[in-house]
Amino acid sequence: MGRHRSDPMGAARLTVAVLAAGAVVTLLVIGARALVGSLGAAAERDRTSAATAAPATEIATEVATQATVRVPTVRIECVAETCPIVTVRVPGGDVLQYREMSRGEEVSYYEPELDVVLSDAGTVRVTANGEARPRGEAGEREAFTVKSPD
Repeated sequence: MGRHRSDPMGAARLTVAVLAAGAVVTLLVIGARALVGSLGAAAERDRTSAATAAPATEIATEVATQATVRVPTVRIECVAETCPIVTVRVPGGDVLQYREMSRGEEVSYYEPELDVVLSDAGTVRVTANGEARPRGEAGEREAFTVKSPD
């Protein structure tokens, strides 16, 4: 029978093992310091927010009110199973959308001026500056420009 023997660990293997152990210890120390730091910051934030709760609530309410008031320049909702190519672009600029849409999908854009092309105007519901546009006939191509009142 052949002899089985264990080769002694070489210097390179020992170096790699020591470096790996050092890396694990370093990561544990960094993680522990980050955790302690975030707990301290959370406690400080809680102390500060308790003293200023009323103004923060007023600011949050004001921001929420402003967010709900903002009306998109154009909003398009697909009401058919699929809506053929819907194109929305900034005049002389970027194409924001050039694709088909599926039932229930909706998009809103807030740019000051937009060119819209509907391949089948009867498959989408369009709202321009918060006001519904009349739906086109099935299969009818429709192109129009919408300007924000702002």
